[in-house]
Amino acid sequence: MSVAKDFPRPGRRVSDEARAAMLRVDQAGEFGATRIYAGQLAVMGDRHPDSRIIAGMAAQEEAHRKHFDAMIVRRGVRPTALRPLWNVAGFALGAVTAAIGPRAAMACTAAIETEIDRHYDEQLKELGSDDPELAAVIADFQAEELEHRDTAIAHGAEQAPAYPLLSGVIRLGCRAAIALSKRI
Repeated sequence: MSVAKDFPRPGRRVSDEARAAMLRVDQAGEFGATRIYAGQLAVMGDRHPDSRIIAGMAAQEEAHRKHFDAMIVRRGVRPTALRPLWNVAGFALGAVTAAIGPRAAMACTAAIETEIDRHYDEQLKELGSDDPELAAVIADFQAEELEHRDTAIAHGAEQAPAYPLLSGVIRLGCRAAIALSKRI
């Protein structure tokens, strides 16, 4: 592991390609999150008290997506070509976890937000002070994603059936989606 990757050196610049990949993957992730919540709400409807909480988190994710959409256009970044896949996969993940039960839906949020926190930390370290606008957006959204994770845990995520397995599989899928969306 290189020191430069963990601790940006003064004067080192993040390439335009790396910044584009950051925007591409972040926009894809926020889109995926909106689809996960849409799938959960489609199954849960408004019959469960957690539906209102999920709808609130979904609204924040939609605002994040719109912000990244605007940044992608303004900066001329190509969005991921995998959007149709994330559309279906996100909705399916949301629907399946909600069908398992409200705690599984919350476990899905907790797992994804744990990975997003790690992902945003890596981006902030890589950016350093090179792109203050993007770093500020990432830091703001990271704080809200951590609130989502904490809310999910407070609403029983860790009591979901087979939580360690469910969380591990979702986190692995999230890491794969991040890696693919950076490049494709």
